[in-house]
Amino acid sequence: MLSKEQNETLTQVGPGKPMGELLRRYWYPIAASSEVERIGTIKKVKILGEELVLYRDKSNNLGLVADKCAHRGVSLEYGIPDKCGLRCQYHGWLYNGEGQCIEQPNEPENSTFKARIKISGYKVEELGGLVFAYMGPAPAPELPRWDLFVQKNVIRTIGYAIIPCNWMQIMENSLDPTHLEWLHGHYFQHIFEQQGRPQDEWKITKHHLKIGFDEFEWGIIKRRVLEGQTEENEDWAIGHPIVFPNMLRVGDSGAHSFQIRVPMDDTHTFHFWYTCFVPKEGVVVPEDYPISLYQCPIKDEDGKFVTDYIDGQDMMAWITQGPIADRTTERLGTSDKGIIMYRQLLKKELKNIENGEDPKCIIRDPKKNEYIELPQEEDKFSEGGLLSGVAKDWNTRYAPNLEEIIELCKGGKVSSSV
Repeated sequence: MLSKEQNETLTQVGPGKPMGELLRRYWYPIAASSEVERIGTIKKVKILGEELVLYRDKSNNLGLVADKCAHRGVSLEYGIPDKCGLRCQYHGWLYNGEGQCIEQPNEPENSTFKARIKISGYKVEELGGLVFAYMGPAPAPELPRWDLFVQKNVIRTIGYAIIPCNWMQIMENSLDPTHLEWLHGHYFQHIFEQQGRPQDEWKITKHHLKIGFDEFEWGIIKRRVLEGQTEENEDWAIGHPIVFPNMLRVGDSGAHSFQIRVPMDDTHTFHFWYTCFVPKEGVVVPEDYPISLYQCPIKDEDGKFVTDYIDGQDMMAWITQGPIADRTTERLGTSDKGIIMYRQLLKKELKNIENGEDPKCIIRDPKKNEYIELPQEEDKFSEGGLLSGVAKDWNTRYAPNLEEIIELCKGGKVSSSV
C-alpha cells in the first residue's frame, strides 16, 4: 500500500505538481486530425489540468492556447481564427501560436501594452491522424514516431472516451496480466451466459502459470506463460510493451493497437484506442483511405456499464475504483509485481527530472526517431489472429467501417469511405 502523500504524488497532474511536471516532458494526442482539418475549426480541450483551445487558423496552421483571453476572461472557444493566430471575439485581441498578444485593435497604435500580454501557448504537431501537444520546458523533444503511427499499408481506426477516473489506475491495469483470465475470461463467460450466448464463443480462460516484467529502452515488457504454453511461446519470449509513461501496445498478426492514456486532470482521462489493421497480403490500402473516428460507450441508456466487450470491462474496473484509487487501503500480492515495478519506475524518473535530467523515452536525436519499432508478439496466446478475429468483442466494434475493414483484411476491395 502507499501513504496518502505517496498516492497524491503519483496521481496529481496539475501545473507545479511533481507528477504533472514529469508528464509535461512528453507529447500527448489531444484530438484526431479529422476534427480540426477544416480552416477556422476550434476545439476545446483539457490536458494536465489546463483548459485550452485547439484551432486551425486561416494560414492552415494549428495552434493551442489557453481558453481564457487575458483581457476580460472570455472563452476563446468562440474566438475568430485569423491568418496568424486566434482573435478574441469580445474585443479583438489577437494571440499567436505561442500565446503572445500581437494586436489590440482599440488600444493606441504606438502602445506597447500588447507586448506585455501573454497567455499559455503550446507546440502542436500532427502524426498518424492525431494531433499531439507538448506542454513542457523548451527545447521540446522529438515527437516519437512509434511504428504504428508511421506504418505503411494499414487501415487505421481511432476510438476514444473520456474516462472519469485518474490516469494511474488505468495504467496500472496494463501492468496486471492476470486480470485477463478473470475479467476477460470467466467474467466474459458470465456475461455471455446472461445474454444467452454460447459460452464457448470466448475461450481465453487459461490459468497464468508465470508472469514476468523487464525494463527496456522504451518502458516495460510484459510477459506471460499460460497453461499449455512454455517460455518458447511468443507471449513469454517476446511479450508486449508498456511504453513509458502512458501507453500500452497490444495485438497480434492481424492488428496492433495502442491504448494511450492522456491525463486531463486528477479525475479524468482522455483515452485513445489507436488500431492498425493489417490487410491480406497483396491488398493495397490507398494512402488517402480515411481514418475512422468513433466514441466508445462506457454506460448504456440505463446507466449500467457496457461490459460485453473487452474495453468496456476494463473501463468498468478502472472507474469503479473511484475517481482516484485509494492506495492506502490496497493489499498487493505477488501477482502485482508489475504494478510495483511501474510505480518504482515513475519514482525513479521523478528523481531524474529533479536532477535536471531527461526522463525515460525522451528522444532528442532525429535520426533515432525515423521509425521506432516496438516488440510485439504476433501469435497472441498461441491461438493466432485473435484481435482481428474477434474485432466485435473489442472497441473496434464501434468503428463505422468495421465490416469493410474485415473484408479488406480478407482480401476484399475498398468500396466506401468514412
